[in-house]
Amino acid sequence: MARALTDIAIRNLKPKAKRREIADPGARGLYVIVQPSGVKSFAVRYRHGNKSCKLTLTPGITLAAARKAAADALYQVEQGHNPSVARRQAKQAQRLAAADTFKAVAEEYFGRGGDPGKGGGANLRSKEWREDALERLVYPTLGDRPIAEIRRNEINRLLDKIEDASGLVMADRALAIIRRIMNWHATRSDDFRSPIVRGMARADAKARARKRTLTDDELRAVWQAAEAGEGPFGRLVQFLLLTAARRNEAAYLQRSELSGTDWTLPAVRNKIKVDLIRPLSATAQAVLAKVPELADCDFVFSTNGRGAINGFSHFKKRFDKQCNVTGWTLHDLRRTARSLMSRAGVNADHAERCLGHVIGGVRETYDRYEFHAEKQHAYEALAAQIDRIINPVDNVTSLPVRG
Repeated sequence: MARALTDIAIRNLKPKAKRREIADPGARGLYVIVQPSGVKSFAVRYRHGNKSCKLTLTPGITLAAARKAAADALYQVEQGHNPSVARRQAKQAQRLAAADTFKAVAEEYFGRGGDPGKGGGANLRSKEWREDALERLVYPTLGDRPIAEIRRNEINRLLDKIEDASGLVMADRALAIIRRIMNWHATRSDDFRSPIVRGMARADAKARARKRTLTDDELRAVWQAAEAGEGPFGRLVQFLLLTAARRNEAAYLQRSELSGTDWTLPAVRNKIKVDLIRPLSATAQAVLAKVPELADCDFVFSTNGRGAINGFSHFKKRFDKQCNVTGWTLHDLRRTARSLMSRAGVNADHAERCLGHVIGGVRETYDRYEFHAEKQHAYEALAAQIDRIINPVDNVTSLPVRG
């Protein structure tokens, strides 16, 4: 009778010119495979459906583990199952599960352009911000979970954690990112249904929506500080007021987008995904003319000659001290400009088109008129209104003294 194998005996087996299979007398069907290279492994040989089969066991396991695995495999054979097929199916299921983890789906979502970002040139920045938020807030909890297994209560517990650590707004932003990814995945899957439903947001978006606009005194102070300041930030502030553009639409402005008096914001940088033509007022053109052109840099507002201006919070903090106006954001300039258009008597539809908003309903489908002249008039009216504020005229007229 052959001597039973031991771990030491297996380590001492010497390779030969040809591959060898050495049966283990201590376990039915178990073999030690010795390759010419000296690599050793275990395999189980059995018959299933009158067919000879082999199951290669996990590399690097001990003899005891191999004997247990062999016994388990042979038990499956006795139950009418083929362990080799079962293993292939398990590996396939594992691969599919790995491909459908929340993180894998999210990476495919971003990789396939599923995230258009918000507001023109914010596309790349918005994408990077979302990916960073996922890495910090979501992946540690949900990243490795198969997306189909994620339940609503898991998402709510995650949102509770984010809310406690970072506040309501950040929890809602994380929810918005998760919702986008899950909705996108649902459009590509036959079986997946997003667990996110209405009412999961932590705060009422309308209730917390900003309504801040600059008063005339504040606008005057902001404009004068921008006029007196150095660098592109002050000019960007003025340009935002004169165009009612979104912050990153203007910040990522490229000289190649300017033609004559028109600024064409391309669809790839536009929230509504169509080219938006803004006829610039004479004042807006004058502001751009004061921004020096940097060699080999197409961006108008640039601090380094390589890319568009960034680090807005740093510039804004310093600018607030210069103008002595606080509690406002760059996006408030867009709201201020829209309000000034109404004050100047600009038609509401024309003002909305200047902002890049879509006029909904049937008109959106059938009215393809560009309203170029109307927008040009609106921007000139806005510039004139701003000029009246920053250069007020004394309306008091002295009456002649009667003798």
